[in-house]
Amino acid sequence: MLDSAMAGSLNIERARFNMVEQQVRPWEVLDPRVLDVLGEVKREDFVPAQHRKLAFADLSIPLDHGQFMMKPVVEGRLLQALELTGDEDVLEIGTGSGFIAACLARLARQVVSIELHADLAERARSRIGASGIRNCQVLAQDAFGYQPSQSFDAIAVTGAVAAVPEAFTRWLKPGGRMFIVRGLSPMMEALLLTRQGPDLIDTRSLFETDLPYLKGAEPASRFEF
Repeated sequence: MLDSAMAGSLNIERARFNMVEQQVRPWEVLDPRVLDVLGEVKREDFVPAQHRKLAFADLSIPLDHGQFMMKPVVEGRLLQALELTGDEDVLEIGTGSGFIAACLARLARQVVSIELHADLAERARSRIGASGIRNCQVLAQDAFGYQPSQSFDAIAVTGAVAAVPEAFTRWLKPGGRMFIVRGLSPMMEALLLTRQGPDLIDTRSLFETDLPYLKGAEPASRFEF
């Protein structure tokens, strides 16, 4: 008979396999590198302890400060959309739990991830380090005050925006790609933006979703008189 620890480990691996094969892959995530990463990075280690049993569920998982981990299907589409080959410098805006940053680090050359809330940044930094990842830097920074010292091949924005901030697109290298969710809740649109030239950004719609807004990127308040 299996002891309880081994049985628990097998159950976790089965749940992880089912997440990839029954949730993520059917949602048109077919990039084998992305599927492999989602099957290898231990998502349960990035989930708050009280929600660990939900690590592989088709749900957004709450974090502190009103933040959430994306559903696994959205995480998969995000990672696939950026088409990373392993040679890229990547910026993540909104570290949250650190799970997406960890996945990006497995797919790219170098990752910088910025997080408004210092406690979330510290926890994510610890989780990423415990995963053995050394090519990801987590910074406690406000995206709207951040001044990067470089431009990036890819940018992943994990909170929604009412309108795409111009500064974010300026941080893209020529040919660089950005995943971002734009619009008014609950009907938002996931977009892939590609810098085609100094003043030319190609915009491609990917799918509809709904995410909490990035702090500072909410829609303007509307008052009725």
